[in-house]
Amino acid sequence: MKYGIAIFPSKTLQDIANSLRARYDSHYAQIPPHITLKEAFEATDVNALANEIKKITKEIKPFSINVYKYSSFNPVSNTIYMGIQENEELLTLQKKLNSGFFEQELKHQFVPHITVGQDLDDDEFHDVLGRLRMKTINHEEVCDRIQLLYQLDNGSWTVYETFLLGKDY
Repeated sequence: MKYGIAIFPSKTLQDIANSLRARYDSHYAQIPPHITLKEAFEATDVNALANEIKKITKEIKPFSINVYKYSSFNPVSNTIYMGIQENEELLTLQKKLNSGFFEQELKHQFVPHITVGQDLDDDEFHDVLGRLRMKTINHEEVCDRIQLLYQLDNGSWTVYETFLLGKDY
């Protein structure tokens, strides 16, 4: 089965992202707005996965995330995102979820973000990104949990289990 690990932000931040995603994100119906901590991977023993995630999340205390800009992955792709400011806790969490038990070759360098548009043609991409870059975004909230997700047969993702940061299970 295919799994992934992500942070789902607050409803407030999801609403901001979804106001754009509904129109500009081809994956809008497949998964809510999120910060990917671990790209999709195959696994057979979900209990072992959950136990390893518990070990990692026990060591990481809740931390703040700050959404501070709109940007893109152009010229690699016409993906527009809300940028998340890097911080020590977020980077440590992502690193631990991609090493040791979870080791796999990463397709992309970790850039903390929430996708708001993808698979756009060039004209629409440049138009939307230009408008968004003129907007100010400064949203801060506390991240106190992460989610283990699995992919359904229809390609959508759903939460398998939620793990609280800093909690000793």
